[in-house]
Amino acid sequence: MNTHAPRLSRLADLDTNTVSDALDFLELPGATAGLRPLWRCPKIVGRASTLQLAPKHADSGLTVHPITSVIAESQGDDRVLVIAGGIEGISCWGDIVANAATVKHIRGTVIDGFSRDIDGSEAIGYPVYGRGVTMVSARNRLVQTGAGEPVTMAGVKVAQDDFVIADRCGAVFVPAARIDEVLDIAERTAAKQAGMVSRIRAGQSVAEAMHDRNFAAVMQEHHS
Repeated sequence: MNTHAPRLSRLADLDTNTVSDALDFLELPGATAGLRPLWRCPKIVGRASTLQLAPKHADSGLTVHPITSVIAESQGDDRVLVIAGGIEGISCWGDIVANAATVKHIRGTVIDGFSRDIDGSEAIGYPVYGRGVTMVSARNRLVQTGAGEPVTMAGVKVAQDDFVIADRCGAVFVPAARIDEVLDIAERTAAKQAGMVSRIRAGQSVAEAMHDRNFAAVMQEHHS
């Protein structure tokens, strides 16, 4: 049984904006810039399986293709691949590994780098988030140097099993130890913002509706 399923369900009901706001309230990093959907893919939520890539040295010889061993060993149905160490213009994802990830019930991939074969990922409905697309292969250019260890994604440190949410606004990572706090505050924030929109549409001044005291109330409610 996936004991994190209720948390993932709650996270799926939110968006990256409210989760980012919750991290702000708690003064935690987690929101990234520059990691975006590489096709009009759906939102993904899940738990991080981290990988570190690095440039391949000329004398490295033949190696297992990056990422493939982690996909092969993946267990469960709540994983999101979080891949760090991409190089400008060099792919670290493609349609063959997307198909392999689909077979293993992996929910999607977030790369601090580039993907190729994006039409192939889209054709099978596999979500990919990253910095951009390219056609240049990773073969003989990138190697995998680590897995299951902390990585840095767009300046944010991400640990194995941290929570991931990615949508059209980008990708946000939540430390596993803080997920309950973040969910509580994010849900309160979403409800508060929905109330603001309703009051504005009913005629309240936007200046009044969006006053800082209304957002401060979220933390007061969280601590009460």
